[in-house]
Amino acid sequence: MAGELAFFEIGVEDTERGRVFYERLFGWTFEPGPSGEGFAISAPNLPGGMHGGDRGASPYVFFKVDDIDTALERVRSLGGEVEEMGIEGDEDSIARFGRFKPCRDDQGSSFGLHQPPDDPR
Repeated sequence: MAGELAFFEIGVEDTERGRVFYERLFGWTFEPGPSGEGFAISAPNLPGGMHGGDRGASPYVFFKVDDIDTALERVRSLGGEVEEMGIEGDEDSIARFGRFKPCRDDQGSSFGLHQPPDDPR
């Protein structure tokens, strides 16, 4: 169903230090992220990710959409913004993790869209 929470993203300054902190705090497991930097996080209820170089960042939530290109057009038509940066990686990463795009609503609040992979592994 479109609009349900699909993914969370945590920004930290140092990803290895962040991995250790959240692994010890929650018992989450980590693997290399789709871009080759940061980590994919296996958490009990919702998959997540961690990127570096972003000290003090607020966590992002990503909402599930069936067609990310159509959803991005809708964001723009409603007065929102689509950030230039994408979180996709190579074809194998997209096939494994799906497509992600950070956005802002028409008041500047951050959120993201996530189109899950067609054939999750």
